[in-house]
Amino acid sequence: MLRRQARLRREYLYRKTVEDRQKSIQEKKGRIKKSLEENIPIHGDLQKKALHYSKKLEWEDEGPEAAAVLGGESGGALADSQDDEYRYAGVEDPKIVITTSRDPSSRLKMFIKELRLIFPNAQRMNRGNYEMKQLIHACRANDVTDFIIVHEHRGEPNGLIVCHLPYGPTAYFTMTDVVMRHDIPDIGTMSEQYPHLIFHNFKTKLGQRVMNILKYLYPVPKEDSKRVITFANHDDYISFRHHTYKKVDKKIELSEVGPRFQLKLYEIKLGTLDNIEAANTEWAFRPYMNTTYKRRFLSEEDGWKPEI
Repeated sequence: MLRRQARLRREYLYRKTVEDRQKSIQEKKGRIKKSLEENIPIHGDLQKKALHYSKKLEWEDEGPEAAAVLGGESGGALADSQDDEYRYAGVEDPKIVITTSRDPSSRLKMFIKELRLIFPNAQRMNRGNYEMKQLIHACRANDVTDFIIVHEHRGEPNGLIVCHLPYGPTAYFTMTDVVMRHDIPDIGTMSEQYPHLIFHNFKTKLGQRVMNILKYLYPVPKEDSKRVITFANHDDYISFRHHTYKKVDKKIELSEVGPRFQLKLYEIKLGTLDNIEAANTEWAFRPYMNTTYKRRFLSEEDGWKPEI
């Protein structure tokens, strides 16, 4: 079993290496094509292989018949490792295991019970003294698709880790402004229908990546489902809201079910939690990353433009 997992991991890493090489070649071809079309000088870094790539551009088009074969250098649509990560998304329902950090507080235990109801087909597991490698190995053996860990600070949930199995990615979120169902009086019962999903303002490439990580935690809902879950991105904070709706006199009435909280992404690793030290970092939040754009935007509004 361990040899098979190691072999599958090596094959996956090889496919990602080939994919990166393919993307680099396709990017160079695109830059050369743009230079030829606009009749501008080719960049110095591309001049040595410009003739080689320009010959290949003559045989390329944008049709599906020009799709690249993995390992070759032909143009067209490139194979993507994310297709391999979520190749069964929408075909098979996700299977999720949710756990906590060691020695959880009573408040965190209540919050985990609510999270189990938010994600269909989710199971709650007591952490106990299990090591992370043991947990990931058990999840792989039972065909678990996603492993979720919730952390806390002084009884308040403050961290969420979503690990997609068997190869990754692993997304790390901070969690703030948590309002649990236990804190809302007379909230009623929670529906167990598969929810419809609403994603607002996930327009960038990173936003699409985060949307895929969150979207594939849920199975495909039925059309008559009255349950809605919303992920709204505002200023890099993802607000989570959970509602049910009903029609009253040709109007739609929403009723919040809870819980509610905010997420903020701070890292994405290309690996799983059992070998996270050796995994590459796909994206990480850096100090002043979110203030650079604000300072430039406000400066342009005041009439001052930066030199760059």
